[in-house]
Amino acid sequence: MAGASATDDSSASTAGMRDDDRSLSGESLSEWRSCDQGESGSPSTSPPFWDTDYDDDDPGPKPSELYGRHTWRIENFSKEKKREMKSEPFEAGGYKWYILVYPQGCDVSNHLSLFLCVANHDKLLPGWSHFAQFTIAVGNMDPKKIKYSDTLHRFWKKEHDWGWKKFMELSKIQDGFLVDDVLEIIAQVQVIREKVDRPFRCLDRPYRRELLRVYTTNIEQIYRRFIEERRNKLTKLIEDKIRWSSFRAFWSAIDPRTRHRMSREKTDIILKVLVKHFFVEKEVTSTLVMDSLYTGLKALEYQSMGKKGRTKIAELDELPAPMVNVDMDIFVLAGDVITLLERAALEPLPCQPVSPKDDKCSQSRMKDGSSGEVNKISMEREERRLTELGRKILETFVLSHIFSGIEVAYQEAVALKRQEELIREEEAAGLENETKGKRGGGANEKDKRAKKKQ
Repeated sequence: MAGASATDDSSASTAGMRDDDRSLSGESLSEWRSCDQGESGSPSTSPPFWDTDYDDDDPGPKPSELYGRHTWRIENFSKEKKREMKSEPFEAGGYKWYILVYPQGCDVSNHLSLFLCVANHDKLLPGWSHFAQFTIAVGNMDPKKIKYSDTLHRFWKKEHDWGWKKFMELSKIQDGFLVDDVLEIIAQVQVIREKVDRPFRCLDRPYRRELLRVYTTNIEQIYRRFIEERRNKLTKLIEDKIRWSSFRAFWSAIDPRTRHRMSREKTDIILKVLVKHFFVEKEVTSTLVMDSLYTGLKALEYQSMGKKGRTKIAELDELPAPMVNVDMDIFVLAGDVITLLERAALEPLPCQPVSPKDDKCSQSRMKDGSSGEVNKISMEREERRLTELGRKILETFVLSHIFSGIEVAYQEAVALKRQEELIREEEAAGLENETKGKRGGGANEKDKRAKKKQ
């Protein structure tokens, strides 16, 4: 099989954690599944870009239209003697898929092997490719026993199936995962329409919220590394008193019109680099990162419109004053570059991880009657964090990009100034040598005349 090389550790990991594997208690599972049920009772007060995957700039199918879910119940599982079993084909994202299971393991022993496969792959047109994030869960009617695994993969001719050889040990299946000898396998498949020119929505809303509960910490770690890297560079510059003073003098000496021009850049240029930097095809968190940057960009656009008096959203008033504004198709620094660089060097990442107290509260929500409303508030808080993180990263990325252009101009000016100084030094040395030569020549003439008189 083409995807047989996909072992249980084939999916990429983030910040030292396995991101392709998660086991849940009954409470957390119930909380996840009840989350969306509790939301329909009252209208959301969130900004519109949180609650929908609609995009004015993209007329194609939305993530909700590219998502599919399939449940496969295998009866008499412990008595199954077949080496491999296939589910009925199901549709997701306009494509046909099926689940492939090896009850006794695929090239491994004592493990259940599970794969997602493209149906009728041999009949597809040459060059076909399906890019999808998917989750496979194994469990049954007992909600206290269920295991999830997530991954992101590009399916094509030579890799038309993908999954986990060591999904779970067979001994664990007998420990509560079978009820009346029935094994239930659930597949969630999200086909992704990727973009290279700007952040994009990847995930169906309920699926996104489900994954968000697992990977928020991973996303924060990705962002934190990026922010720290940029802050360290700026801190070194600012702490170098001579260089920082030189840069400030360079910037102050530039005429206002040139400073205005250097403090902006086209959005398509920066966003293309942003997507290339943060969308890592093998990283399961990449889809949530793109969703975060998408909503962060929308928040920045809405804030910029609010500044012009065109649109006002109360939730966005709570966000810090932006360092960057969006003016049509241009990113513009929202202040003097010196002030913004000093602010970026000092300002930490927003929205620290949930405290243990909040986390404990989260685990006990199923125990009271208001769990649906509490879950709604919790998820809106998580999405607000994701948006604020995305906005912060976007601002830092834009500021860093624009500053890099200014820094090149500064380095060129320093090099030119140094070159001019060297030329002046050489000219001065030449004049000095010429003067010495003339003085030496005059002395020689006097000596000659003195010798003639003698």
